[in-house]
Amino acid sequence: MSYIPGQEIKPVQIEVDKYRPYYYAGASRDFNTIHIDDEFGKSVGLGGIILQGLCTMAFVYRAVMGDKDPEKIKSFRVRFRGIVKPLDKLTIKGKVSKIENNLVTFDLFAENQKNEQVVTNAFAVIEE
Repeated sequence: MSYIPGQEIKPVQIEVDKYRPYYYAGASRDFNTIHIDDEFGKSVGLGGIILQGLCTMAFVYRAVMGDKDPEKIKSFRVRFRGIVKPLDKLTIKGKVSKIENNLVTFDLFAENQKNEQVVTNAFAVIEE
């Protein structure tokens, strides 16, 4: 696919199912109590369990990479700004910020259903 600077990616919407923190805990071995014990999450002021940050990061990665060859990603970074909870509806948006030497740089962010950014200052560099 050919890209041009300023081109927006098609927004990707993801609804975080209620079991996602448990699935991700099993896959990643991240059994931190804030991800799997609702009462503990409430007791520490989170309002219940929260999704692992790296799972949120994976959603952003998938939004920009889709079914592209994973060897094409050359750099990827996110900044977590807010928490993601089960049943949140995320929208991942971005645009092409630069094209240089066959590398496309995307600026990305993710927001929840309340239009609160949960990931900011994210970028991906992909070999075209």
